Amino acid sequence: MKNKIIRTICCFTKNPTEQTKDRLDYLSSKLLDKGFEVQTRRICSPKINDILKLDKIYANDIYIFGIGEIEIQQIESQWDNLLATKDTSFNLDLTNEEITEKDVQLLFKIIKENPSKTFNFAYTFNNPPSSPFFPSGYYSQEGFSIGLQPTDLSEECKTLEDWFNRMGQTWEEINLIYKKEIDYLGIDSSAAPLFTGKSSIIGLIKKLGYDFERSTTTDIYTKITDFIKTNNPKPVGLCGLMLPCLEDFELAEEYEKGNFPIERNLFLSLQSGLGIDTYPIGTDQNPKRVLDVLRLVQRLSNKHNKPLSIRFVSDGKTRIGQRTDFNNQYLEDVVVREL
Repeated sequence: MKNKIIRTICCFTKNPTEQTKDRLDYLSSKLLDKGFEVQTRRICSPKINDILKLDKIYANDIYIFGIGEIEIQQIESQWDNLLATKDTSFNLDLTNEEITEKDVQLLFKIIKENPSKTFNFAYTFNNPPSSPFFPSGYYSQEGFSIGLQPTDLSEECKTLEDWFNRMGQTWEEINLIYKKEIDYLGIDSSAAPLFTGKSSIIGLIKKLGYDFERSTTTDIYTKITDFIKTNNPKPVGLCGLMLPCLEDFELAEEYEKGNFPIERNLFLSLQSGLGIDTYPIGTDQNPKRVLDVLRLVQRLSNKHNKPLSIRFVSDGKTRIGQRTDFNNQYLEDVVVREL
C-alpha cells in the first residue's frame, strides 16, 4: 500500500535520557522495515530540565520534544528557557480554571518575545493523555504511541469507504508490528492533514464532490470521526478530526475567502474536530475577544465532555488586514482576519 506515513512516534517517560532516543530509533526502524515513512520522533516528559537538555542536543526536523501540561507558575519560572528551546512544546490546561486576562496575556507575551513559539503552545480542555500530537500530548504512563498522516492514504480512493478500509488495514499492520512491545500504548487515529492535495482533508472533501462551505452542513465530518473513533483497534489520545487552519493549505485558502471564521471552526469542532488549531491572530487583536473565545471553548468542552484545544499562531508583526510572513514550512501565509 502506498503513502503509509507516520506523522510521529512518541515515547512518554518520567525520566527522558539518550536511551529514550535510542528506543525511539529502534521503534522507528521496525516501521521503516515494513515500508512506512516516519516523519518525526518525539519524547514527552514532565521533567522540564531533562527535556530542555535533550532539546539543546538533539532537536531538529526529526527529533521533537514536549513537556505536556504545565502550570502557569512553572511557565513563568521557566519562561526564558522555554522560549529558548529549538523545538519543545507545552500546553496550559484550563479545563477547570477560572480563565482570566492573565491567561490571555501569556499568549500575547509569547507573540511579543518569541512569536515562533506560538506554534509550540496551546490551551487545552479535557485533554486525554498519551497523544503523540504536540502541543496537546502529555505524560500519564510509560510507553509509546503512534500518530499517522492518514489523509495521504486516500490518494487513489473514490469513496470514503475506500479510505476507511485503507486506514483500517494500516492500523492492523501497525498493531502487528508492535504486538510484542509491552510498552505499546496504541494509535491516535486522528486525521492529521497537511499541505495540499492528497495530504489535505479539504482536498479529500473536494475530491468527493463537495465544496467546503456546503460540506460543513453535511454528515461527512461526523462519518469520518465515527469511523476513526469506533474502528481503531487500539485507540489512545485524541482520536478526532484535526482542522489545522494554516497547516492544511487548502483550509488556509478557505480562511482567506472568509469561509473558515472562528464560529465555523468551533461548529465543526463540536461535530468532529478537536478545537482551534494553527489559527492566525493579529498582533493588534483585542485581548478581550481572545478571553471570550477561551471561556466559550472551556464551557463547550465541559458541556459536551469533549477534548478541545486552542492554538493561535502569530509571526509577531502582522496586524489584522495584513499578510503574514511566518517563515515556517508548515504554515501557509494568509491575510489575517479579526477574530
